[in-house]
Amino acid sequence: MRRLYFAFLPVFLFVLWLVLNQSLSAGQIALGAALALWFTWAASRLRPLHARPHRLWKAVPLFLHVTWDIIKSNIAVGRLVLNPRPNDFSPGFIMIPLTMRDPHGLAMLACIVTYTPGTVWVNLTDDHHLKLHVLDLQNEGDWIRLVQERYERPLMEIFE
Repeated sequence: MRRLYFAFLPVFLFVLWLVLNQSLSAGQIALGAALALWFTWAASRLRPLHARPHRLWKAVPLFLHVTWDIIKSNIAVGRLVLNPRPNDFSPGFIMIPLTMRDPHGLAMLACIVTYTPGTVWVNLTDDHHLKLHVLDLQNEGDWIRLVQERYERPLMEIFE
């Protein structure tokens, strides 16, 4: 897979360079080739840790859960924004203890939480507590269970 990455990325970057510049001059070809090779080398240095996902079939129900939660959250946030009433929602911060340590799993969790409207990943403390901002914080326990059981547990099964 790594060899495929190093073969595909420079070719893609080279073609992209030529398409964006709309020129096949010798200078653009030479510059595009040099930049494609340099960017491929630089990208390999920026990513010292390599993901080793296991049990990829667990990603399918996780994807479906995240999609469903994003749809529900879009509707809920849309209602709050389009029909604002005083004291109708209560934003707040919560601290959620996490047991996952894999950086790739944590990055996926950050994406999932941030992609869901009404929630934002604020911080990951040194003792692995996620500080989460919620637009409508009704019950902290429900949010903790949601993140730990619906998102963190499947990600741990995939990445750890």
